[in-house]
Amino acid sequence: MSSQTWFITGASSGLGEAIAHSALRAGHHVAVTARDSARLGRLVAAHPKQVLALSMDLAKSAEIKAAIDIAEDWRGSIDVLVNNAAIGYAAAIEEGEEDKIRALFDTNVFGVAATIRHALPGMRSRGSGVIINVSSMAGLVSYPGMGYYSATKFALEGLNDALAQEVGPLGIKVTSIEPGGMRTGIAGRNLLSPRIDAYAPTAHAIFDMIKNDKEGAFAPSDVNRIGDLLVRMVEAGDLPLRLSLGGDSWSAILGKLDSLRADYEKYKTEAYSVQFD
Repeated sequence: MSSQTWFITGASSGLGEAIAHSALRAGHHVAVTARDSARLGRLVAAHPKQVLALSMDLAKSAEIKAAIDIAEDWRGSIDVLVNNAAIGYAAAIEEGEEDKIRALFDTNVFGVAATIRHALPGMRSRGSGVIINVSSMAGLVSYPGMGYYSATKFALEGLNDALAQEVGPLGIKVTSIEPGGMRTGIAGRNLLSPRIDAYAPTAHAIFDMIKNDKEGAFAPSDVNRIGDLLVRMVEAGDLPLRLSLGGDSWSAILGKLDSLRADYEKYKTEAYSVQFD
């Protein structure tokens, strides 16, 4: 297929960098962002003629608009938008600190929404485009110590569902990918809060288990394989509304769906009992 222009946020490492490399190897042009564009040097060095490196802070709407405008001027369009950039936060709900909670939502929710808003006019005018929102298995299944992070991904899932219905008739495809554990080192970069001893058996135990997972038992997925898969699916026009990635994600999400259905079925009588006769 002809070369597309991809715009990928948070591409200095991990999944964002892997998706960028996959798109570049497939012959596409890629605009990549990080808070500091100097961190994108590996991509620029490997593909100097195909990469546009941009500094962009997802907490600053003006920077998002400027980056989108530059990318559109560069190649005339943004064909594929990948909202990958995110930060993590390990804290029990009681341990949450206001500034860190707000920073989390500024990046993972409000920044993503702003990026979509600024990219949509161009896609809408052309009647085509693909938006890939990087959610997580934590966007459907939450665990102790991950409540705030999960809340941002749950919010992204809701945004994704509405967005797909709004822009689908306009020729724009939307998907949410829901990876499980990936070997990106993100656990070591999570925001942290002071600990309350009462949560040692729950929130702290789970986070410490993930952080100390030297063998990658809780990170079974290869970001490079995910990148290659997404590029193939975009090129084939075969992206679903949501896509679970990794056996851990698939099993956890299906288990959650079964549990939800059982809970709702159990109280069906009560649900209908509040209606007018």
